[in-house]
Amino acid sequence: MTKLLEKAFTKASKLPDIEQNTLAKWLIEELESEKEWEKRFSESEAILDKLADEALEAHRKGKTKPLNFERL
Repeated sequence: MTKLLEKAFTKASKLPDIEQNTLAKWLIEELESEKEWEKRFSESEAILDKLADEALEAHRKGKTKPLNFERL
């Protein structure tokens, strides 16, 4: 465990039980969400590669237009 995380847990341990539980629930949900995001992103790599290839091919064929930031 890093020193910073240890410091955070030490401070959190001084909170009332209900706040500790709220913080713990939030942290667990964040960690699980991050894990799920990484899984989904890694599964979409082939799709993203295909889309990138299609976009590059369209650009090579002159089927794209420069982005006009004034119109955004």
